Amino acid sequence: MKAPAVLPGTPWSMGASLVPGGVNFAVFAAHATGLDLCLYSPEGRHETARIAFAERTGDIWHMTVAGIGAGQLYAFRAHGPYEPEAGHRYNPHKLLLDPYGRGLAGRLRWSDALMGYKVGSPRGDLSFDTRDSAFAMPKSVVVDGTFDWEDDRPPRTPWSDTVIYEAQVRALTMNHPVLPHGLRGTYGALGHPAVIEHLKRLGVTAVELLPVQAWFDDRFLVAKGLRNHWGYNTIGFFAPEPRLAQRDPLVEFKGAVKALHRAGIEVILDVVYNHTGEGDEWGPTLSFRGLDNQSWYRTVHGGRHLANDAGTGNTLNLTHPAVLRMVMDSLRYWVEDCHVDGFRFDLATVLGREAHGFDPQGGFFDALRQDPVLAPVKLIAEPWDIGPGGYQLGGFPAPFGEWNDRFRDGVRRFWRGSPGMAPELARRILGSADRFDHGRRPATSSVNFVTSHDGFTLEDLVTYTVKRNFANGEDNRDGHDDNHADNMGIEGPSADPAIRAARDLRKRNLLATLLLSQGTPMILAGDEIGHSQGGNNNAYAQDNDITRLNWARGDWRLFEFVGRLVRLRLAHPVLRQRRFLHGRPRPADGLPDVIWRRADAEVPAPEDWHDPAFRCIGLELRMAAEGADADDALYIVLNGDGPVTLRLPPTAARWWHVLDTSHPEAAEGAVSGQIDLPAQSVHVFQSLAPPEARA
Repeated sequence: MKAPAVLPGTPWSMGASLVPGGVNFAVFAAHATGLDLCLYSPEGRHETARIAFAERTGDIWHMTVAGIGAGQLYAFRAHGPYEPEAGHRYNPHKLLLDPYGRGLAGRLRWSDALMGYKVGSPRGDLSFDTRDSAFAMPKSVVVDGTFDWEDDRPPRTPWSDTVIYEAQVRALTMNHPVLPHGLRGTYGALGHPAVIEHLKRLGVTAVELLPVQAWFDDRFLVAKGLRNHWGYNTIGFFAPEPRLAQRDPLVEFKGAVKALHRAGIEVILDVVYNHTGEGDEWGPTLSFRGLDNQSWYRTVHGGRHLANDAGTGNTLNLTHPAVLRMVMDSLRYWVEDCHVDGFRFDLATVLGREAHGFDPQGGFFDALRQDPVLAPVKLIAEPWDIGPGGYQLGGFPAPFGEWNDRFRDGVRRFWRGSPGMAPELARRILGSADRFDHGRRPATSSVNFVTSHDGFTLEDLVTYTVKRNFANGEDNRDGHDDNHADNMGIEGPSADPAIRAARDLRKRNLLATLLLSQGTPMILAGDEIGHSQGGNNNAYAQDNDITRLNWARGDWRLFEFVGRLVRLRLAHPVLRQRRFLHGRPRPADGLPDVIWRRADAEVPAPEDWHDPAFRCIGLELRMAAEGADADDALYIVLNGDGPVTLRLPPTAARWWHVLDTSHPEAAEGAVSGQIDLPAQSVHVFQSLAPPEARA
């Protein structure tokens, strides 16, 4: 092959960018002494050209290669010091992916040749391996991002109207009976009318997708015949994961976003900017480590070892300008080029950890909040990691929402029957003001959930008390041990009608509590149809029927109930307020915006709140005292006790019974005075009867 013509190019537009007549390449490698661009044949097996970068502006190497275009496969080799004790691990024998690569071709083939050191050497990671890793490496792809978005517009659903549905693309669609077999498990399946119809009937307004940025399978999983199902092992922060596509990952992902937007559904991406898939100093050299280990990662003990705040072996160094730039460029790319509507940041405490510790005014947060492209999108933090000061629930700045594990645990424990849970439940269902009511943050900052991908599904939460993770190959040592679960009398599946009825009621109670609470609710995909993982509460490696929704055996009565809950929530602004409720009198009518009540309609005394047996809690809700006047009031009763006689509040002459979890299909009706409530049930009463009931 004739050597392609090379021009100096430019140091901006990082990665591979199409320019007239060729492709511009720009790569950050601060400590490198030399950098090579390697071009590959279409199937990725043969290197067709190797070109040394001759131009460098600051720490960015750049050139334009003429005569190539979209579809070109490429990678890099970096020259420089191999001084692990100083944090430098340059090894030109190792082929390196582009950190800004928009596409990925081929699959990683695990081999000792991927390591920068000699596996088995007595010098360990201080040794130097000269084997070429190209045969085992995927390649980056030059991508033409052109796509016909037509009139696509982001739904821009207000936080107060948002109902999130957390899903993994393959798990959600692989067993869907309506989808063509070849489409299942792909972005195209996510955008298929049958899947969208399910989401619309359920009433959710946003899908939160487990990672779709390119990842690879961990070596220890491959050795066990398993795969990384969740995808928290990112190697390409700009490239859609190829295994979720039929042919063209980027086009198909954009097509799914476009289809969901047409249905009014937002797309939120779960993103992993706290670490990469390269692991610790004993991990492979695939990209970042080979280009500039000392800059990309936080190092400790002089540089040889990597900080491990994410528990995965390495931690990205967001205090470095080039690393921060990459993260910001990546976020903007997914918003501008792919039209996504928000991000959920995995182990987000890492992103705010400066040299002195976690800082809500740190560089990443400052960069994020001033960015005009990212200003309109939803931002959600998982507010913990395993590093120092890692638990930061409520510590993130506006406009972040945060996963609220206190809500999850408090609601689970109340319905399980743990004593003394009334005060905790009261805090959680009013939006966790103790955590979030500061810095002018709204009540919607609390992203409430009872279940998520990490832990028991809802079905398993009422079926097992002990995890069953043996399929993960770790002798059941992995996953959480304390799940606040309740098997309702029998461990595991049961055909006993009484057990089944108790479990179904418990699921309805948990879901009702979630969707009747202030804050932003998140539903785990499959919970609405009774999906079980057989007790596996850490199914990160189960790309199989353990995690794939069993649509054929779905509980469609439960599905209809969840849809009813969502509609009830959206019909009543009092359930989704931005302002926190503190029992302040409203100027319009003098009534407090929230009144707690006992079953006899009296306001609980301090000793009631401290009574471990206080388990029937009434909550009378109105619009916040500082908010708009409204005559709609709801009385919510969470009865975690036995049968009780409920006296209705005197603040309305008539109440309309709109929800009873013990009889989910019962007709609504007017009540006054008092009513007998069954044990273990949730009830909602509306102060204003529907028009047809007023006549």
